[in-house]
Amino acid sequence: MNKTKEIKSVKTGIFPRQLEDEAIYIMREVAAQFERPALLFSGGKDSITLVRLAQKAFYPGKIPFPLVHVDTEHNFPETVAFRDKLAAELGVELIVRSVADSIKEGKAKEETGKYASRNALQTVTLLDTIEEFKFDACIGGARRDEEKARAKERIFSVRDDFGQWDAKKQRPELFDMLNGKIDVGENVRVFPISNWTELDVWTDIKEEEMEIPSIYFSHQRPVFNRDGMIWADSEFINKTPDEIPYEATVRFRTVGDMTCTAAVASEADNIDWIIEEILAAEISERGARIDDKRSEAAMEKRKQAGYF
Repeated sequence: MNKTKEIKSVKTGIFPRQLEDEAIYIMREVAAQFERPALLFSGGKDSITLVRLAQKAFYPGKIPFPLVHVDTEHNFPETVAFRDKLAAELGVELIVRSVADSIKEGKAKEETGKYASRNALQTVTLLDTIEEFKFDACIGGARRDEEKARAKERIFSVRDDFGQWDAKKQRPELFDMLNGKIDVGENVRVFPISNWTELDVWTDIKEEEMEIPSIYFSHQRPVFNRDGMIWADSEFINKTPDEIPYEATVRFRTVGDMTCTAAVASEADNIDWIIEEILAAEISERGARIDDKRSEAAMEKRKQAGYF
């Protein structure tokens, strides 16, 4: 039986074009003010949106900076395949660095136990990648509505020569003036869609008819229950004997490392249906990210250490 839900265009999901104009302006400022920028790309919806914005910002030329992925090697295979496909189609340089290599080199330590994850270990690999390629600006898809620590960020967020973030030392950004002046060793994290919401991202994906990984749409897969959430069954997750896998119809609202990203029960197999779910949701998309729940200030502590 075809379960596709017939939904008329969602009238409340109207994309505000000034957000796109602002993001394109920011992209161009990055190219103008920095010598070696990069776009951090995970294969998720936010970084896919950034790539489309970069295409628009520099059309008819190519995107003038590489895509960089810090791969935990515990990522969803659907997003890794999409990453490679998109980079090849656009003819953009793709730089991939692995958390597994950082572990082998003794720079990061593999976590153990029930909630073990490589997500936080990405910081080590990211900082090494920035040093290796001497990137002075890294563009990312973080948004202020995701999590309270994200709301403290500036559009141009300065990191010191250790890659660390200090909320008290960020510059004011008045009248759309973006100050990219940095000292030797410092770098800037740039957030062109900081003022967007989850709904804005999905509405833009719809209007631009962007291709996105299949796991954002309803599908069947082996899952198990943990802490009141639905997890994709994976060899990377340390399950307990009572965590028995079963088949379920789910989709992923946010995409990260498989060890820290929960699914949601859903039959939404088209973007209008997804938008309708978002409008009815009572928790943010980061509510499905277990790494944010480790402590009240989990995200802020990771950001202070150099996490994106």
